[in-house]
Amino acid sequence: MTSTTFIGAGNIAQALMGGYLASDPAAKIIASDPFPAQLEKLPTVIQRCDNNHDAVATSDVVVLCVKPNMMQQICEELGSSIASKLTISVAAGTTVRAISSWAGEKSAIIRCMPNTPALVNQGMTGLYANEHVTEEQKHKAAEILGSVGRIQWFETESELDAVTAVSGSGPAYFFLVMQAMQKAAIGLGLDPTISRDLVLQTALGAARMAQESEFSTEQLRINVTSPGGTTEAALNELIKGGLEQNFEKAIQAAFKRSLELSKS
Repeated sequence: MTSTTFIGAGNIAQALMGGYLASDPAAKIIASDPFPAQLEKLPTVIQRCDNNHDAVATSDVVVLCVKPNMMQQICEELGSSIASKLTISVAAGTTVRAISSWAGEKSAIIRCMPNTPALVNQGMTGLYANEHVTEEQKHKAAEILGSVGRIQWFETESELDAVTAVSGSGPAYFFLVMQAMQKAAIGLGLDPTISRDLVLQTALGAARMAQESEFSTEQLRINVTSPGGTTEAALNELIKGGLEQNFEKAIQAAFKRSLELSKS
């Protein structure tokens, strides 16, 4: 049986390990983290380790769940220990070229961009594999990342910068919209708790409708907008305020920043 080692046991790593175990209770997982408190949060079926070299020694897959500023140190520390294994990176802005320069030029590397809803098994992850990754290894990566939501493979690594701008940063955009709606509801005299419940359930329901409907999001909007009604009055104000243009500028800004981080 293959085993998978997670370097770093923070929130995203914990979500991935938990999701992977839920989808495959027999999965053999090893976790390494310099902070014992992080390891103590893990299920007892996960083997815990405080030494990265020992953690990867018997594994076929290594998932790097460390901060981008720690990637070079970790990869150079492990060096040949991971050169012959599948390396999966969830570090934002760290390119495959950079990882291969630290871990080995012929290393099989998959770079992925998950988002925070992975913490509740509703994530969206974009993945890119270099030329050394086999179909079997891609399948293994899909099992791990797909255990916490949906995945999408991309042919070019540069597309991950767009993924970062849309789904990687996307949850914060929706949180801001929900925050603004809650504030407006409270301004209308509604109780803060009730305002929160109204907004969150509406957001959840709208997302579920959009996922399950045969119609585009544009058509869904049209379907719920009666001429001369309350929804039309609200949407007219949002459109006059430049909502669509502002979203485009925001996503372009996130895309530009992702490119800058990838080159730094």
